[in-house]
Amino acid sequence: MIELLQAAEPAMPQQGSPWTFWVMIALMIAVLYLFMWRPESKRRKEMQKFRDGLKKGDKIVTAGGIYGTVKEIKETTILVEVDSNVTLRVDKNMVVADASAQQAQQSQK
Repeated sequence: MIELLQAAEPAMPQQGSPWTFWVMIALMIAVLYLFMWRPESKRRKEMQKFRDGLKKGDKIVTAGGIYGTVKEIKETTILVEVDSNVTLRVDKNMVVADASAQQAQQSQK
């Protein structure tokens, strides 16, 4: 019996259609787009819209965690008043949040 099993050739797995490979690749790309690229693009656009909409007097938070008030806006930089007579020039891309919205959100909790 053992000799019979050893003599039998192993069964070859059946090859699928070449289209199944391309369908699986397309499905993986679709999942990546829906769950990674699209949400990130949307978040990036919202952040850029927020930064473009900044105006004098807005309360902001920088990426470094510095809270301040916008004193002056230029093309790529913002002058932020941190304390009385203390100002910092910060790159516009480092502004990450609206401090007044964060404080309102924390007070609701």
